[in-house]
Amino acid sequence: MGAKITVDLNADLGEGCANDEALLQQVSSANIACGFHAGDAQTMQQSIRWALKYGVAIGAHPSFPDRENFGRTAMQLPPETVFAQVVYQLGALAALCQAEGAKMVHVKPHGMLYNQAATDAMLADAIARAVHAVDPTLRLVGLAGSELILAGERLGLTTRQEVFADRGYQNNGTLVPRSQPGALIESDEMALQQTLMMVQQRAVISRDAVRVPVQADTVCLHGDGEHALEFARRLRDAFREQDILVSAG
Repeated sequence: MGAKITVDLNADLGEGCANDEALLQQVSSANIACGFHAGDAQTMQQSIRWALKYGVAIGAHPSFPDRENFGRTAMQLPPETVFAQVVYQLGALAALCQAEGAKMVHVKPHGMLYNQAATDAMLADAIARAVHAVDPTLRLVGLAGSELILAGERLGLTTRQEVFADRGYQNNGTLVPRSQPGALIESDEMALQQTLMMVQQRAVISRDAVRVPVQADTVCLHGDGEHALEFARRLRDAFREQDILVSAG
């Protein structure tokens, strides 16, 4: 028998969802909003405390400065501006972690910052440099096969390639933009099938029915969906049935 498959399961936290604590009990990693798109000092502190309580790995979820549109506005900022903004956000979460006796272990950009860094090498480099400058032992989470992953690897950071349970994929491995048809997978059954395929076969079927290779180190669960908690439980059950271990590693 071959080695068991192990995968990390992550969710975004501190973004104003009522089911944060319950969702934390289903995942192995949490990405905590750092105030630029959602959250504040109190929500960050509470998220850290819950993560400690349930043994979940703590990560920062930095964003473009865009509370008005939840970090989903495209921005063209100078790389050094992005560098400073990411360092600022990581510093805030790291200080709160230290105050709570916790340790920040990873960084996953949010929203449009994440999406643009998937294809923009200069932006990806600015984020990776910021992570490295704050703590070179931090893991950098990015879209599987993206420029962000490449930027992190160039700097010697440990990277985690991410796939999405409930998002549609394009032929080049990027996500279907939210403004386009097929961006979100509404059916839990289809999302489960897609996730299992990505984890077990390292591939995903694009919106145009093309088989696209992906590396699934970590799976993102969106906590802001109507059935987020129910889907999280179903996914954990499916992993158990398939003998897939869930761990932050």
